[in-house]
Amino acid sequence: MIREATKDDCINLAVLSLQVWLETYAVEGIRTEYSKYVISTFTESYFLDLLHNSNYKLLLSEIDDTLQGYALINLKSCFKDETNGFEIDKLYVHNKFKGRGIGRSLLYAVEQRYGGRFWLYTWTENTSNKFYQHLGFNQIGKLDIDFNGNIIENNVYGFNRNITRVHN
Repeated sequence: MIREATKDDCINLAVLSLQVWLETYAVEGIRTEYSKYVISTFTESYFLDLLHNSNYKLLLSEIDDTLQGYALINLKSCFKDETNGFEIDKLYVHNKFKGRGIGRSLLYAVEQRYGGRFWLYTWTENTSNKFYQHLGFNQIGKLDIDFNGNIIENNVYGFNRNITRVHN
């Protein structure tokens, strides 16, 4: 089931974020800068703050009260200009549930609720690049991020399907 997150979900969202981030980016092991980043960023209060910020929407997928994944949407973030739509800030799926359509379902729910024009970025070495290309995303640019003095190169993907928003 896909639904909007509530304050009761925030602790599980924090733990899933820690897990997915480390599995994705700490591919050669745990480094101090990674540990400091995830421990200070992905907290229960981080997600509570997002729920109270009208610029953000947070959808999650769960079965039997078990969190499988989530999509964090930033309705005010744009890439280059507003024609690329809003940003999918995060699309995180627990490793056990990858390949089961959770990510696709979350993106479909985002599209139905908030519109079919959005963008996201992903690390060039992330296996999710093929996933986004398979779903019809087009590469619209690159985005370099400085992470503790290391430049992380990211692909920026755009999605554009003209549908009407169901609600805000």
